[in-house]
Amino acid sequence: MSLPVLPGDPAGQDVSDARHAPALRLDRIQEHLLDAFYAGRSANTVRAYRRDHEDFRTFVARQDGLAAFAATAEQAVRMLLAVEHGQANALALGYRTDMVRRQLQPATVNRRLAALRSVVRLGNTLGLVSWTLDAENVDSVTYRDTRGPGRDGVRAMVAQAKERTDAKGLRDTAIVRLLHDVALRRGEVVSLDLEHYESRRGTVAVLGKGRTQRERVSLPAATRTALDAWIAVRGKDPGPLFHRLDAAGRGTGRLTGAAVYDVVRELGAGVGIATRPHGLRHSAITAALDASNGNIRAVQRFSRHRNVQTLQIYDDNRADLAGQMAALIAED
Repeated sequence: MSLPVLPGDPAGQDVSDARHAPALRLDRIQEHLLDAFYAGRSANTVRAYRRDHEDFRTFVARQDGLAAFAATAEQAVRMLLAVEHGQANALALGYRTDMVRRQLQPATVNRRLAALRSVVRLGNTLGLVSWTLDAENVDSVTYRDTRGPGRDGVRAMVAQAKERTDAKGLRDTAIVRLLHDVALRRGEVVSLDLEHYESRRGTVAVLGKGRTQRERVSLPAATRTALDAWIAVRGKDPGPLFHRLDAAGRGTGRLTGAAVYDVVRELGAGVGIATRPHGLRHSAITAALDASNGNIRAVQRFSRHRNVQTLQIYDDNRADLAGQMAALIAED
């Protein structure tokens, strides 16, 4: 595919070739399209988008004749906007095929395609293009397992963490409590600073997925007790609520999402359960639906899902509606 180079690209080629889209007249915002796209989003969301756009850049760099357009993710995205509609769709379809060949999970493929579509929509808003990207998602099965380790499994994991009375045991107990008791995501847990916890009111200020402002979440008594026990060891110095621990139990910097994943996996393995942080959230949401007799509206406030249809999937899986229908029509 022969493509133009945009203004400011190091190759210095002309983009006014009549076979292609005209050169883009980029003002300051348009020259930094991805910066404009990332603006106003949470740090976690920006990191995820950057990874997705960087993956697209590496794909472009591997294509014949396109390496000059992929020195940065910004250049790769601007190149996508500079070509004709059909060429852009062909490139996106090629990218989708490449991701499938790499055996990426359907959810990952679809998220990265959505990251491209979102930038193209911004380009459309800014008048850079008059079209949108049409490459479709790949088929996927969403939330096949929404039960997680279950409440008994979580209790066993908490008990496992409590067997250690040192700083790590107290820290890990508080983390598991937050992941399950208030259904926090691991990114939400690791983004917490000490100032976000109000012991007197019993709340934490959570920066939810895709949000730019924190919201107050009330904590059950057992969760507050676990947090207070951890903070008594952690100390009252400002900074990350949860940090890495050295051999002496001293903090060495903010705990990462990957570290939380390892904590949960190891605690689960210790009680014979294969799980992950999001599994604890699954268990909490399923338990909330059970306890509320399927009150999806109330559980939506608890889980902070934006789309109520996601909770419908949880509820259908919880009730095993497909199994109930099969039982109704099965012959004796």
